[in-house]
Amino acid sequence: MDEAEVRRIAADSIALKQRFFEESAGLLVRAGRAVAERVRGGGQVLVFGNGGSAADAQHFAAELVGRFLRERRALPALALTSDPSVTTAIGNDLGYDRLFSRQLEAHGRAGDVAIGISTSGRSRNVLEALRLARSRGLLTIGLTGAGGGELGPLVDFLIDVPHRETPRIQEVHGMVVHILCALIEEEAAS
Repeated sequence: MDEAEVRRIAADSIALKQRFFEESAGLLVRAGRAVAERVRGGGQVLVFGNGGSAADAQHFAAELVGRFLRERRALPALALTSDPSVTTAIGNDLGYDRLFSRQLEAHGRAGDVAIGISTSGRSRNVLEALRLARSRGLLTIGLTGAGGGELGPLVDFLIDVPHRETPRIQEVHGMVVHILCALIEEEAAS
């Protein structure tokens, strides 16, 4: 890779972000307000994904429980990717496809929010968890890319990054997480 390739990658990322946020700003505001409404009503945010999306899930939960931009009360959020004893037990005993749905069985209640992150929209364990979340009356949000795969019909808010390359999709997801945290913090912690 040379300097020209680095500049091309950066330009592609910048152009994608600009296009995505111009087209999706309203969607993000609506989704953030819906999450904040659930949190104000006593609900919690349950967020999950695999690999880099697991890291995004943990980041999301950390910003809500800790703080994002200002001092405020802790907001209830849990990354279903964070406990290795739980995840390895479920993976071993029940199968990897049940990794997140089993935890939603334990923690998810009507009035909560389930946020599934899958760049492809095809992660079986994310899809199964979102199906369960919908059946239990949770607000469902999906962060995805490349058209959303099978994830679209399972969520109330589909946040789909129009790109096929996982790194570019994840770069946008990082900004989406920050924007949603800012909206939720502003609306739910007041």
